[in-house]
Amino acid sequence: MKYFLIAGEASGDRHAADLMCALREDDSEAHFLGLGGDAMREAGCRLFQDYRQMAFMGIEAVLRNLGRVRRNFRIAEKALLAEKPDVLILIDYPSFNLRMAAFCRRHLPATRICYYIPPKVWAWKTYRIHKIATLSDAVLGIFPFEPDFYRRFGYSCTYVGNPTMDQVRRFRLAHPVRPNDAEQATERYIAILPGSRPSEVSHCLPKMLSAARRFPDFDVRVAAAPGIDDTFYHQWITPDTPLVHDTYTLVSGAYAAIVNSGTATLETALLGCPQVAVYHVGCPRLFSLFWRTFFKMRLFTLPNIILGRECIREKLALHFTVEEVADELASLLYDDQRRAQMHDDYELIARTLGDTTAPDNAARIICGLATNKSH
Repeated sequence: MKYFLIAGEASGDRHAADLMCALREDDSEAHFLGLGGDAMREAGCRLFQDYRQMAFMGIEAVLRNLGRVRRNFRIAEKALLAEKPDVLILIDYPSFNLRMAAFCRRHLPATRICYYIPPKVWAWKTYRIHKIATLSDAVLGIFPFEPDFYRRFGYSCTYVGNPTMDQVRRFRLAHPVRPNDAEQATERYIAILPGSRPSEVSHCLPKMLSAARRFPDFDVRVAAAPGIDDTFYHQWITPDTPLVHDTYTLVSGAYAAIVNSGTATLETALLGCPQVAVYHVGCPRLFSLFWRTFFKMRLFTLPNIILGRECIREKLALHFTVEEVADELASLLYDDQRRAQMHDDYELIARTLGDTTAPDNAARIICGLATNKSH
């Protein structure tokens, strides 16, 4: 069978690569094509475009790169028409992928469409749920509350497990001693995870560094995103601030972390590192006034959403200041009771997500779609 996968950022690239490996177990004749990154390429996918040429976040970035955005659509459309895949697999990245789903449905009606890791419509842009459900032959969610949410609108969604949980589980098996859990750290440092896009890094990293440097008893280390050249970070980091490419190792050994909100907050939680979450917005006062109009959830970070309450302090918009981040960081570094409570909450998050393996479950469903299509 021929599978066409589209991932538009680093995390989607990793999840797509894991899914490819699982698909190959169920389909020995599997052939992979698509748009993605190094992880997909190394897993055996023939790429028509690298996600580094696709990762534009926000209206301003899209408008500034409108020509490249249009070119990416044409590349994907041309590849789909030429290859006529049995299954189109979409990984998050909704603005691009929903257009590709509509194009595929219109021009390749025999191709099955699967949305693996659907957009977070339960948080914002809920109207997208109708397109996702009607354009997809299968919607495979990665949070246990998603099937109920889709059911409220009369649609079907299957919870297959959480791929971040799977990745962290593999890491923990290979690295059984986690200093931030066992209090066995030989080095005391604060990890900074400023995001996976250049715009996120440039907006977040300076304030994150300023807050962390208020604690001279702790070193500071910064996680480097796979799609960003190291030289980009040199505008802000000094020679005594290491830039680390292995994020899981960095976080698992850190005493605390400052994390740009997103999948990284869930990764940090599952790795057992106390954290404060931050998020930059362009017009923070307007955001603070109207964000509940656009976002359906009262909580913003994934660990908090999964728990249904605030475990991690969310420093968003107007609250994303050096002072507020430093105040919360101080409690994470010096308040043993606060640290212990956060670790207990992390364990509850892990139990809620469960032990099921997302790529394996998703692969079985996708192979079923491909087999039905061939008959």
